[in-house]
Amino acid sequence: MKEFEELINIIKTLREPGGCAWDREQTIETLKPYLIEETYEVIEAVQNRNYEEICEELGDLLTQIVFMARIAEEQNAFTLVDVCAGICNKLIRRHPHVFGEVKTDDTREILKNWEKIKSEEKAKKRASVLDDIPKALPSLIRAIKVQKRLSRIGFDWKDHEGALEKLYEELNELEESISLKDYSKIEQEIGDLIFSVVNVARLMGIDGESALQKTVNKVDKRFRYVEERIKESGEKIEETSLEKMDEYWNEAKKNL
Repeated sequence: MKEFEELINIIKTLREPGGCAWDREQTIETLKPYLIEETYEVIEAVQNRNYEEICEELGDLLTQIVFMARIAEEQNAFTLVDVCAGICNKLIRRHPHVFGEVKTDDTREILKNWEKIKSEEKAKKRASVLDDIPKALPSLIRAIKVQKRLSRIGFDWKDHEGALEKLYEELNELEESISLKDYSKIEQEIGDLIFSVVNVARLMGIDGESALQKTVNKVDKRFRYVEERIKESGEKIEETSLEKMDEYWNEAKKNL
């Protein structure tokens, strides 16, 4: 692919003497925030269903991948060829129904085989069934992954009722911590409560990350309505009373 080779050469030129001073200063560590940012921009483009935007953001994300691989190559750690070879081998290995002798078109069976093969690959490297869940994941996503992994080995509630009872228990413990003004315990109990909410959602077939995103989007839309109403009234937001903002918020709830 001519364009892919051009991207590789551009990154190489940027990193060479006489290239870009900023690019030459970067390390794999300093690029982490950009990798995360570009990943979320791809997700936002997908949510917007804007293919032109998705194409652009995938390009930005690919740049970060090529950039990191180039830095690793300079340090004789691995190359972009190693990255591609590794993922090709993994994809072939984890799709025995396409590249091997297994015959199935059942999606559930395919996923089951994928997890079995993945577990066998990781078993040699990990001491815990949770070892391959990245600790750097956003907390809500990590909570969902940890719960799903524990569920696969049978460490789970029978249904959402048990998880709901645990949720009420955690809420009571939070209230008790608040009454005692034990702020270290309050933080711990809030974490437990959020984890319990995620558990209830999962057991009811609801993705906690998606549910929270929808709520945040709803709050965003409604508050923009509040801002617009304040602007129409000729007031400044910092001078608008809470009562007035509540009035506009209730309008937004009815209209949006």
